[in-house]
Amino acid sequence: MKRVALLCLGLAVGAASAAEAQLTMQMSNGWSFTFSGNVNAFAIYESTSESGGTLDAPGGLVGIGGKGFNVRTGLLPAFAVFDAKGKEGSTDLGVHFGFAPGIQCGGDADGANVHDCFGLGTAGARIDMRQVYLTVGGSWGQILAGREIGLFQRQNILTDQTLFGIGATGGINSIGTTLGRIGFGYVYPNFVPQMTYSTAAGRPGQLSIGIFAPAGLGGDAGTVYGETQVPRVEAEGTWKSGDITVWANGTVQNAKDPGTDVSKTATGAGGGFRFGGSTFSLTGSGYWGKGIGTTLQFNGVGGGGVLGGLGVGTDGELRTSYGFIGQVTFTPANSKLTVAGSYGSSYLKATDGEPVDFKTENTLISGGIYFQATKSLRVVGEGNYAWTKESVADADKNKTFAPAFGLMLFF
Repeated sequence: MKRVALLCLGLAVGAASAAEAQLTMQMSNGWSFTFSGNVNAFAIYESTSESGGTLDAPGGLVGIGGKGFNVRTGLLPAFAVFDAKGKEGSTDLGVHFGFAPGIQCGGDADGANVHDCFGLGTAGARIDMRQVYLTVGGSWGQILAGREIGLFQRQNILTDQTLFGIGATGGINSIGTTLGRIGFGYVYPNFVPQMTYSTAAGRPGQLSIGIFAPAGLGGDAGTVYGETQVPRVEAEGTWKSGDITVWANGTVQNAKDPGTDVSKTATGAGGGFRFGGSTFSLTGSGYWGKGIGTTLQFNGVGGGGVLGGLGVGTDGELRTSYGFIGQVTFTPANSKLTVAGSYGSSYLKATDGEPVDFKTENTLISGGIYFQATKSLRVVGEGNYAWTKESVADADKNKTFAPAFGLMLFF
């Protein structure tokens, strides 16, 4: 379970060597205890175009007008990770706790930080108890029970370059992490209560399948199908051979409206590949879903709103969403410098029966320079250009540009 949180949140894209300095203690009972994590901070300036024709499009993430500066956490939150593991007979056991605080406070109604973080309800940075789980394993594989990142679109986010930067900001004064490519190429898998079985590690192929705490299906006005009598099922398969890694994942979620006795089943499928080694890599991923929504899955945060799941149309039918990412990275031989660039989009479409037809596009172009200054310290410079467009009415784009400079320390 060494460095589990950091591996699950982006070290798979090339910075695993930055996390070798964690503290490990061996206990007298044969168990070991490990403490590891990271802290990061980014200085960000964002400028949004004063004109644009896409207003109130469902799922649109870029608005009109506004400029601002902030110092905040990037897409990867700070992490304090505590692991304990042991072996009893032939069974491997472990527990894991991952605290994920941000460094910034929230904004007021005007979008500005309130009295240096001492406004009502905004005092200090929030601590997100993101991971709490146990593992039981052996030569037969492993069972994970607790709260951990979901399987559907997990690899899509783990291979995203903006894990080491900011990507889309999600609002210059947002209290949480930045969006990265969430809503701009994949739907966020979230950290979800689950019981998941994975085949044994160390082989070319691995399969994971689990039952998850279910979620209602939501639309613009909030949760529509809110009664969940069966768990959500998610699965992921990966295969690695030499410099090639491929993956596929999926989800199925049923929910019911008890008032009308109508139920709907949302489905999603994703996949991708990564080709390359220490010098060059090419990555592509994509997803398709019916009823899963966009940006955040299913009923999203509080239901409805720009960050709601939005997978249910005003006619009660399930909306289609899909997206993709193309990414390239280059690290010169014997260099500590990596250059990366990527392009990705997410789309949300109206159902056939909705009175107002729409197709909302959120697109992000990201470029970054990542310098491994020391074994544990990474210096990041990044530029991000994003837009929202409603294609049916062929409206003008809402555009934003956000350059950033950051420091990331892994231990």
